[in-house]
Amino acid sequence: MTDAPSSSPPILLDVADGIAHIRFNRPDVLNALDESTILAWKAAVDQVADDDGVRVVVLSGEGRAFLAGGDVGRFHAAGAGAQQVVADIIDPFHKTMLTLAGMAAPVIASVHGAVAGAGLSVALAADLVVAADDAKFTMAYTRIGATPDGSGTFSLPRVVGLRKAMELTLLSDVVDAAEALRLGLVNTVVAAADRARETDRLARRLAAGPTAAYGRVKHLLRASFAHTLAEQLHAEREAFLASAGTRDFAEGVAAFVEKRPPRFEGR
Repeated sequence: MTDAPSSSPPILLDVADGIAHIRFNRPDVLNALDESTILAWKAAVDQVADDDGVRVVVLSGEGRAFLAGGDVGRFHAAGAGAQQVVADIIDPFHKTMLTLAGMAAPVIASVHGAVAGAGLSVALAADLVVAADDAKFTMAYTRIGATPDGSGTFSLPRVVGLRKAMELTLLSDVVDAAEALRLGLVNTVVAAADRARETDRLARRLAAGPTAAYGRVKHLLRASFAHTLAEQLHAEREAFLASAGTRDFAEGVAAFVEKRPPRFEGR
């Protein structure tokens, strides 16, 4: 892909067939986040969250990378005002991460090239990750004397364990796609040329599924780390009962009995 001209919007959004594609679009700086980009991303995510027709969200990046983190050039240019610039980016960034986590629709990160800093935090927060074989992963923050944001310190130890999370964060070493798969940072690795096709295949499969049930699954799994066994059993009971009252549950049961594929509506 070629670099987008400076007049291009920093975030691209399109919705079709129940799939919302949100793409970072600052390829000349590897999609690094500045104030205008994060506000545009927040607006896109908020719009998708309010759309009942969206059943899957796909996050990706234009150009040579998924997302190379915060715009370090912007931090440098701000000089003594860098702290305020960081605040102006991180506050809407964190609100957006909470919105993504609260969506019933599954979130897929389709990553390639640099997946660094905030880019890795975003990928870790996604429900599923499809990685091109050219993807490179690094926490990166300590390389500029910073600490992680975007829920990176929440997600990483839950994915790889505390000891490995310490190593990846303190040292900020680069991990290739094969190692990312071994560590569980991604769900699958595909040839770079196949990434878009494989992401679309997964997105369409999820878009045809029981979206409300997916949302309850997401909540149950994410909340389980903070629950006792008794609390989790109660949460499972409530979620199953809520699911049992949906049209998708009735359709799923009928399809099972009738030995046919279900036709879920996402509600």
